[in-house]
Amino acid sequence: MPRPAATAAAPPARKVPLRKLLRAASVACGVQFGWALQLSLLTPYVQELGIPHAFASLVWLCGPLSGLLVQPLVGHLSDRIAPAASPLGRRRPFIAAGAASIAAAVLTVGFSADIGRLFGDDITPGTTRLGAICVYLVGFWLLDVGNNATQGPCRAFLADLTENDPRRTRIANAYFSLFMALGNILGYATGAYSGWYWIFPFTVTPSCSISCANLKSAFLLDIIILVITTYITVASVQEPQSFGGDEAEHPGTEQEAFLWELFGSFRYFTLPVWMVLIVTALTWIGWFPFILFDTDWMGREIYRGSPDNPEATQSYHDGVRMGSFGLMLNSVLLGFTSVVLEKLCRKWGAGLVWGVSNILMALCFVAMLVITYVAKNMDYPPSGVPPTGIVIASLVVFTILGAPLAITYSIPYAMAASRVENLGLGQGLAMGILNLAIVIPQVITFLNVLSCIWFSNKRIWNPEQL
Repeated sequence: MPRPAATAAAPPARKVPLRKLLRAASVACGVQFGWALQLSLLTPYVQELGIPHAFASLVWLCGPLSGLLVQPLVGHLSDRIAPAASPLGRRRPFIAAGAASIAAAVLTVGFSADIGRLFGDDITPGTTRLGAICVYLVGFWLLDVGNNATQGPCRAFLADLTENDPRRTRIANAYFSLFMALGNILGYATGAYSGWYWIFPFTVTPSCSISCANLKSAFLLDIIILVITTYITVASVQEPQSFGGDEAEHPGTEQEAFLWELFGSFRYFTLPVWMVLIVTALTWIGWFPFILFDTDWMGREIYRGSPDNPEATQSYHDGVRMGSFGLMLNSVLLGFTSVVLEKLCRKWGAGLVWGVSNILMALCFVAMLVITYVAKNMDYPPSGVPPTGIVIASLVVFTILGAPLAITYSIPYAMAASRVENLGLGQGLAMGILNLAIVIPQVITFLNVLSCIWFSNKRIWNPEQL
């Protein structure tokens, strides 16, 4: 038969050079630059638009909800596209489309105050801007959809290029983590700088104050970096024309419904796969509150500021900028850890490195609780500036957390890629399934936050006060 003869005569596939794997992972820098801006600036920004602090965290619910569906769906679709069906292969069209969604979203978020004014918002300080909030929410949901639509196929793209080689898979994911660190450094440094409105004076408008203009300017920079890094990734290397066991073990799965295939694939999982998913889920229960409220914690607990109180607004923004600086230091250590991660895994084993990093993460979170307690019971000077020791302790904790975060961004994905590939499942679907282990704990965290809001603000729903 012609097909077996051609298969027998086919030369062995050449491995993709590491330098091309490095370029293929570069889009993580552009995506993470915008993500860093989200984490450092958007929680304070939504409170400026008039969303109370107790409900600000609910805005972030769109992240896990979109990740719950978008990343598995995009992974499933990219698995089912034949490499020859598109000039860019099966992963890169989704990477490019996701990057375009991110660019559109950050423009929407950055200009939400201006668009809200066109809808008739009252721009008096302290008032709730309903139009801007609605525009912001649309842009924020689109931003999370774009993030999930980009990162999932990029992880699967790297897994395809490494061809089930555990060492090269770890290296590729370490490259991805390194670019995430670089994006974090650039993003947090951008968020910590308060003078962007001088460089982009057109961003200051009657409806957009200086802090808003800095946010808008930072997102314009994000678009530039995102376009550059996306082009580098898309043009880096041609995708392989065959993908081993993606469909060999499960013929006919292309006819199955998406949700059935997603949940039906669980029956193929071995114990090591389940352990990766369970540990990932437990780890993100700890990570997500920190990622969501890190700069807000610095502004409120350490600098004793509040975006709701005009007398404490400046202190709050000083704390947010200091938190952004701490996250920049965090990203420096994240990048260094990504560089040495492969050597650590070869020496100690990936499982031991991951376990030690989770213990270090837990100790750092305990240290944050201690710092909060000490800060609440200290006498601040009349200027309101927090004692230097408290600030340094907070920055040290932020910095140390960069090491376990680098490992969280790398090892679980490498483990999932190598173990799921052996089961004959597509890498896109595999990354989507791993993402479920990340977003489900986020949903649990939000339900916990929602219950806290209910009990702490139950008078809002008291019929006797209506």
